[in-house]
Amino acid sequence: MAPRIGPPRSGAPQVTLLTEGTYPHSHGGVSVWCDQLVRGMPDVGFRVTAVTGTGREPVVWELPPHVADPVTVPMWGPAPAGRPPRGARLRRLTEVYERFLTALVDPAAEDGFGPALYELARAARDGVLAPVLRSDRAVRVLAGLWTRRGLPVSAARPTLHDALTATDLLEHALRPLAAAPPRTGVAHAVSGGIAALPGLVGTHEHGVPLLLTEHGVYLRERYLGYRTGPYRWPVKALLLSFFRLLAEETYRVAALVTPGNRYNRLWEERGGADPRLIRTVYNGVDPAAFPPAGPEPTTPTLSWAGRVDPIKDLGTLIRAFALVRRELPEARLRLFGGTPRGGETYRESCEALAAELGQAGAVRFEGRVDDIRNAYASGSVVMLSSISEGFPFTLIEAMSCGRATVSTDVGGVREAVGECGLVVPPREPEAMARAALELLRDAPRRTVLGKRARLRVIEQFTLRQTVDTFRSVYLELALGAREAVALRPVATAGATA
Repeated sequence: MAPRIGPPRSGAPQVTLLTEGTYPHSHGGVSVWCDQLVRGMPDVGFRVTAVTGTGREPVVWELPPHVADPVTVPMWGPAPAGRPPRGARLRRLTEVYERFLTALVDPAAEDGFGPALYELARAARDGVLAPVLRSDRAVRVLAGLWTRRGLPVSAARPTLHDALTATDLLEHALRPLAAAPPRTGVAHAVSGGIAALPGLVGTHEHGVPLLLTEHGVYLRERYLGYRTGPYRWPVKALLLSFFRLLAEETYRVAALVTPGNRYNRLWEERGGADPRLIRTVYNGVDPAAFPPAGPEPTTPTLSWAGRVDPIKDLGTLIRAFALVRRELPEARLRLFGGTPRGGETYRESCEALAAELGQAGAVRFEGRVDDIRNAYASGSVVMLSSISEGFPFTLIEAMSCGRATVSTDVGGVREAVGECGLVVPPREPEAMARAALELLRDAPRRTVLGKRARLRVIEQFTLRQTVDTFRSVYLELALGAREAVALRPVATAGATA
C-alpha cells in the first residue's frame, strides 16, 4: 500500500516526529499536543516513528492526509528476528558492547558512550545486535565488568541474576536503534530518552537536525520510577546510568531544545544542554474550543482528568478527598481518564484505597470521556495531584473553561497558574485538602479565579502561538541543515574517502 502522505508545499520542511508511548497510539496530554501540532501545519509533511509496547496497539488518532502511516518500534513485542554474527564481526561487536557497558559503570569511561552507541546502531539495523544481547556472551561481559576492582558497583556484589535482568532490560531499551533513522528534514523528539535514539542516529549519520521537546523531564521520571522498581541496586544503577548518559548525549547533539516550561530548562542546562540552544515554548489551547464551562454542579465536587498512572499520584488526591469529606460530607470526587495497558493494577490499588478510607461511594472512576470539557464542567474545583509534570494540558484547558484549580507545585504548574489558582506541595494530602476546602467554601472566590484563569490563557497560552513558534523553528532548522550541506566540500576524483 502506498504511503498515506501528500507532498508538502514548496519550501516546507519534512518533519519526523519521534514518540514513545504516546501519539498516535494512545491518548493523553502529549498525544493531544502532537495532534494539535500536525493539524496546525497542513503544509508540512509529517512522519512518525513511534516506540510502543507490543506493536499491536491500534492507531487511536485520525491522521490527517499529510501525516504518513506511522512506523512502530515495539519495546516488548516478540524478539527481533536475526542471528548473531560469527568470527571477527562477533568479536568486534562484543568489544563495542563492552565499551558501551564500561561507560555505564565506570565514571572515567563515560566519554565512550556516544561512539559505542552509534556503532551499536549499525549492528541493530543489520539485525545482529538484539541476538547478541540475548546471548550468554552478553551476560558474561556484564558480569565480568561488575567484578572489576575499583568500580562502585562491585561493593554491592551483583549476582548472575542481576546481570541477566540488566542485560534483558538493555536489549529492550536499545531496540529503537534498529529503526530507520531520519535522512532528511527535521527530526523532532517529543520526549527525551529512547524515543530520541533514531534521531540521534539520523544526526550522526545524515546530519539531520534534532529538535528535542520535553514536556516532562524524562530523566527525572526515570529516577522516580526506578526508585520503587522491583530490581536490585546494581540493575537500577546500570539502567539509570544509561538513561543519564542518553539524556546528556541528546542534549549535546540537539540543534535546539524547546522545553515546555522554565523548570525543565534548569534540568536540561544541568544535563549539559547549551543554554544558547534552549527556547521555552509553552503548550497552548484554543480558547474557542474550551469556552467557559457554565454553572457548577449543585453538589460540591472535585474533578480530575488525566491518565490513570502512578506519576499522577491519585493516592494523594484520594487521601486529600477523605480529609475534605470530614468537613463536607456531601462532597464528591470524579476521576476522568483511561487506564493505559499494564496500568490496571495501579487503578485497582486506587479503588482499594478509596474503599479502605471509606470513600468508595463518593469516589467515581469515570473512565475516558468523549468530550474532556465535560470533565472540567463536572467539578466545582479541578484538581491536579501529579508528582511530575511538564506544562499540563488539563490544567490550561480547565483554566480556559473558567474553573478554579488546585494543583501540585511540580514542573511548569506554577508558571501556568500564576495567581489564578492554588498551588500546593506534592505528596501532601493535608495541604491539598486545605486548599480544596478553601475554594469549595468560597463560591465568589472560585468565580473570580476562574475568570482570571481564562484571561491568562487567552493572553499567554493559545494554540496559535504554539503552532506558529514551531513552524518557524522547523523552517529555521531545515534551512540551517540545507546551508550546512551546501557548505560541505565536494569530493574530487582524487580525494580520500
